[in-house]
Amino acid sequence: MQRNRPLSPQAATVLQALAAPHGWQYGYHLCQITSLKAGTMYPILIRLAARGLLETAWEDSPPQGRPPRHLYRLTPAGLRLAAALEAAPPQPVKAARARLRPAWGAAR
Repeated sequence: MQRNRPLSPQAATVLQALAAPHGWQYGYHLCQITSLKAGTMYPILIRLAARGLLETAWEDSPPQGRPPRHLYRLTPAGLRLAAALEAAPPQPVKAARARLRPAWGAAR
């Protein structure tokens, strides 16, 4: 079952980092440029690929002594979404979350 919920702010950051004209990129490099930890980055990459927003491939010929890297780049749908995110005004995430959760000690 595929869910179509909105992207998290972290996923939007990854999408915009991939939209930069670098071609294929690998996960560790994305972690460095977005300041996200690997435990956050790789699940985001898996979800974006499952949504059809990323292409993935293994590096063809890595330097001797290093295993091949898993590479990522945006699909045309991913590029369109990244452009739409860039054009849209930023959403106040914390304010929206505060409206969804009751405050501690609030009457129910």
